Amino acid sequence: METLNSIECFVRSAEAGSFSEAARRLSLTAAAVGKNIAKLEKNLGVRLFHRSTRQLTLTEAGERFLNEVSGGLSTIQTAVANLASADGQPAGTLKVSMGASFGRLYLVPLLGEFLGRYPAIVPDWHFDNRQVDLIGEGFDAAIGGGIDLPPGVIARQLTPAYRVLVAARAYLDRKPTLKTPADLSKHDGILIRSPQSGRISALPLRNRGHKQVALELPMKMAMSDPDAACLAAAAGLGVALVAMPQALPYLNSGAVLRVLPDWYVDAGTISIYFAAHKLLPAKTRAFVDFVVAQFREQKWAEQFSPL
Repeated sequence: METLNSIECFVRSAEAGSFSEAARRLSLTAAAVGKNIAKLEKNLGVRLFHRSTRQLTLTEAGERFLNEVSGGLSTIQTAVANLASADGQPAGTLKVSMGASFGRLYLVPLLGEFLGRYPAIVPDWHFDNRQVDLIGEGFDAAIGGGIDLPPGVIARQLTPAYRVLVAARAYLDRKPTLKTPADLSKHDGILIRSPQSGRISALPLRNRGHKQVALELPMKMAMSDPDAACLAAAAGLGVALVAMPQALPYLNSGAVLRVLPDWYVDAGTISIYFAAHKLLPAKTRAFVDFVVAQFREQKWAEQFSPL
């Protein structure tokens, strides 16, 4: 196990390009990572890294060793973790990334039931409105949409993703009537800026008849968080274009109304992402299966439909 820990320190350092970043990902100190790698180099009888004050690079032997061990490391770790599971049940820390408002609204309320089934799992959930490096940052799973699949990561679709237009009744009462998409040009837009790219989506509006038109909603303000956009809309500050999961509580409470209810934006899918291991850790498999089942039982795909 000591050698396995040293190999993991080596692989993560090679991926990150620094001992300090590898230490952060492994929840260790940089000194501990350096010591483990030095011990590994001594046992192997070769130098794995060129070290300088500015950078950390692999030696030729280090590159060869990385190619030989990195693919098998996760399989060995998974096998060890599954054997060490409490009484044969899934166990261990479960590191998951999810959108802030989506996680609070839909996943946290299910946490009690999940832990009731799997009490030996320790949730380590990160609420981030960003696309994480699933493997590089050591996440077991991530839930989100619009993610390009990197090598070694697979996805299970949970539900189609849609965005809708919402506004407070007080705002609509004092502004020009909204009957067609063209009328949006006379209104104040509350738009979502991508935390990753910094861009505002230019996806078109569609209707149930499959007609497509450009979204021409002048930007009054931009938000990187959909819940903040919903709050701004509920305050009567404009028309917000937000994802259905975030809009739904505000629509159900009457804080906002659908604007042009026959029209919506097709935003792809919401999926759960995880590493494509031949032997998936029991804790990850349990979580993935639980989330997929809950989406089906809660009928969230139907609730998130704009039609």
